[in-house]
Amino acid sequence: MQKSHRIIIIIVALFFICNFKVYSQDEEVDIVPDTLEEDTLQIKTQKKELKNTVLINVTNPILISSNFFTVTYERILPNSQSFSISTGSFSIPRFLNSNVDSLGIKTSKSDKGFHISGDYRFYLKKLNKYGAPRGVYIGPYYAYNHLSRGTTWNMDGATFQGNVNSDIKINIHTLGFELGYQFVFWNRLAVDLILLGPGYGNYNIKAILNTSLTPDQESEFFKKLNDYLQEKIPGFEQVIDPGEFNRKGTFDTWTLGYRYTIRVGLRF
Repeated sequence: MQKSHRIIIIIVALFFICNFKVYSQDEEVDIVPDTLEEDTLQIKTQKKELKNTVLINVTNPILISSNFFTVTYERILPNSQSFSISTGSFSIPRFLNSNVDSLGIKTSKSDKGFHISGDYRFYLKKLNKYGAPRGVYIGPYYAYNHLSRGTTWNMDGATFQGNVNSDIKINIHTLGFELGYQFVFWNRLAVDLILLGPGYGNYNIKAILNTSLTPDQESEFFKKLNDYLQEKIPGFEQVIDPGEFNRKGTFDTWTLGYRYTIRVGLRF
């Protein structure tokens, strides 16, 4: 009996071992396709093309005014091309701590301004290892800036002592051509550098006085205001003819302009 019991135990054991191997093999066959599908989905996700970028301007708030803030949206197009649109707030730098004598600020009653611009880019395939938006690009651009400020000045000049109320309006249209380079880090972080952007622009500046002054008093005020603007707005002295502005308080001209910008943003 003992010998027969051993034979039965061995047969039962072999039966379970065989079933276990078959079950294991079946289980492996079921798992492999699922794993392959997950890997395929992961590869597709990693290769997903990111066609949109949102960037903020970090140059102009430092160089021009802390009140200059713009957001840019760039969209990638076929054939390594793209377009971008920028918009935001822009205002004249505060007239504070000036070295100009005899013209101080009593109050600033209003301060408004905005910026709109756009460009169309051609990313150069022969120079770039990767596709857009990485690498060197060229293309046309357009920019418009509007600034206005109402100010009460405490003037102490040779012909007038007292308060002068003025409204200053500046409109700048610029059309040009740019050369730039955009870096992309970790497939998400974008750093956009507009390195060279010569253009031709229309500058229209008008200072309207709300205080009654004689022609000589107006001329003295406009001369001092011209000195203020030269001190606070970069490149102002290269655009304005002081003689005309001093006489009329207005100026309109076409002249050469430029564009230099650093932007930082995220791709999605």
